Amino acid sequence: MKKPTQAHGWASQFASARPRHGASGTTTRRPASIETYLLLGATGLIASCASAPPPAQQAQPQAPQTQQAPNLAATPVLSKLSNPWDMAFLPDGTMFFTEKCKGLSVRQPSGTVTRLLGMKDSQGYATTAPDLICDGQAGMNGVAVDPNFASNRYVYVYSTSSMAQPTTNRVIRFAVSPDGTRLSDRKDIVTDIPYKVAKSDHPFGDSGAHNGGRIRFGPADGFLYVTTGDNHNGEVPQSPTRMGGKVLRIDREGKAAPGNNPPQGFDPRVFTYGHRNPQGIAFRPGSNQPFTIENGPWHTDEVTALVPGGNGGWDPRSNVNGRGDCPDRYCGYSPNQMGAMPNKERSAFMPMTDLRTYPNAMKPAWTNEGLSQGMSSGTFLNGKQWKGWDGKMVVSYMGIGIHGTPVGNRLDVLDISADGASAKRTTMSLPMPAGRFRSAVQGPDGSLFVATDEGEIYRMTPS
Repeated sequence: MKKPTQAHGWASQFASARPRHGASGTTTRRPASIETYLLLGATGLIASCASAPPPAQQAQPQAPQTQQAPNLAATPVLSKLSNPWDMAFLPDGTMFFTEKCKGLSVRQPSGTVTRLLGMKDSQGYATTAPDLICDGQAGMNGVAVDPNFASNRYVYVYSTSSMAQPTTNRVIRFAVSPDGTRLSDRKDIVTDIPYKVAKSDHPFGDSGAHNGGRIRFGPADGFLYVTTGDNHNGEVPQSPTRMGGKVLRIDREGKAAPGNNPPQGFDPRVFTYGHRNPQGIAFRPGSNQPFTIENGPWHTDEVTALVPGGNGGWDPRSNVNGRGDCPDRYCGYSPNQMGAMPNKERSAFMPMTDLRTYPNAMKPAWTNEGLSQGMSSGTFLNGKQWKGWDGKMVVSYMGIGIHGTPVGNRLDVLDISADGASAKRTTMSLPMPAGRFRSAVQGPDGSLFVATDEGEIYRMTPS
């Protein structure tokens, strides 16, 4: 197995790897207790603590706000959406955004919204694709704009598709019309990202679970990075040929990017593997090193600096690494997957990053102090207007209150060390209501845009 390149040498990793010509680029019912936890996470309340403070104030101890932290204002950009999942911008402020069970739309700088691509049963869209389906966590997830959009007008989405059986997740490329009102020239550049087809005996165990789905172009190398989930399948994360539990790095045609450096026998598109359910990826200004943002099981959300060919250390298989049988051969929530127990005991049994089995695994910079609160996405803030937060990462939390864990709907600012090995956290004082924060993206004007599962997209500006 190839040894991953060290994080501190990241800046020179892909100096010669830039692509030519620029960038390449009947739902089932959850168990009642889990539905309750989801409802509590969305409302920010815990039944046993009815007088608790708002969710943004329920976070565990944090670094104090400093004089360098900017004051924040928030303005609603779009409201009453249906599970907005991701956003991508053009330099003029045009914003493409996805709604998980509806499709892809675009908001012009004037505020005009055009519905471009509808999924199965969606209404009011310029184009519909009946093979694109929504199920649980799966649906239309990530969106990315090609770095060469001015010349090729390409936009990309990550979506679940029933075009072939079994159903899979796909990365699909479209061309946007000159007036920005229609899509054409569909090309499915990745077709084999696994999707969870059936319910399993796990918390949040419905079909469509652990679907990954964030896509981003690397700002330095121009390649497309694709995060994928493990589908509650213990074999997937460490598999060399199954594309779940991975970060893929590809060109605009879906081919492997040079320099991925996966271990021998792995699919060449694999950049990193051994992931649980990464729903975020962001690139540090200056070095452009990618970091994943990944939610944990009943413990340990993680932010991790990635290196080519790196192993995230997640291996939830039954009957390996000292474990016996687990429900449906997936140990991800074990032991005692529906009962309360100390986080440290859970982590010792089923670590997010198993350094005993994989001593060379990529070590996380941030572990949310051992808690699992639904960390979903992240972006690095860039610009002097952010004062002491310039160059720091913002991570978003959907909030999951279970077994005494604070719900934790919030936005954190992480000051990640230069070597990517540690981080200090400050929690934002929110100028708007807390929600299930699904996506955080810095816009071309330097503002922070955040989307919530409740249907809002906010523009946050420092002052």
